[in-house]
Amino acid sequence: MAQVRVAAAQFECVVGDVVANVRQIAELAQEARAAGSAVMVCPELALTGYEPGLIGQDRTLWTEAEDARLDPLRGAGITVVVNGAAAGPGGRPQITSTVYAPDGSVAAVYAKEHLYENEREVFEPGSGGGRFWADGVGYSLATCFDNHFPEVSGRNAAQGCRVHLASSLYGTGGGREERRTVHPAIAKATGMYVVLANHVGPAGPWTGCGGSAVWAPDGTVVAEADESGPRLLVADLEVETGD
Repeated sequence: MAQVRVAAAQFECVVGDVVANVRQIAELAQEARAAGSAVMVCPELALTGYEPGLIGQDRTLWTEAEDARLDPLRGAGITVVVNGAAAGPGGRPQITSTVYAPDGSVAAVYAKEHLYENEREVFEPGSGGGRFWADGVGYSLATCFDNHFPEVSGRNAAQGCRVHLASSLYGTGGGREERRTVHPAIAKATGMYVVLANHVGPAGPWTGCGGSAVWAPDGTVVAEADESGPRLLVADLEVETGD
């Protein structure tokens, strides 16, 4: 067993401004590093704000892993999981999580598999994957609606992942109940810790309800943010390590 400290970034994105959002994320990553965190995960479409229509119209909002605008994230000195839009194989964008290792290399790229309603008009779905290892710990990736499909987290747990990282947008209203029920269910079904990074404040057609949180493998809450505004949530996890 080993102890690993993880962080979830909860903040309000600047609509359509990749540079400004990278600046916010990099500042939070430096804060997470100073707090001793090994990994930090960000909300869904953190690089652009949750703006599917705008992303579909403006290709300059798409970012590839080597995009120079993301250099501050490569230099954060910890593992950063950041979600944005990138070109898919069919020519449309995908909702993509890019994982930067502490040395700035790309540890993984994962495209959201299960698109939610309005997203299907703009984005292409991904086709699997979504895991990486850091210091012997396996991490599972999923983006928002992916977490409603047990096979996504289940396959990563079967591959030895011990921490599930959920980049999401849950809004006020019904999103509060989904946030509260979906993630502890994943933890109990897979035996993984679950770390949720959620939006707070205006996010496209919704208002992010905050509540970024960490659940233990038995579904109990380890740490939880409220809806009051931006913050960095940090938690210590006791996890199994492997090759």
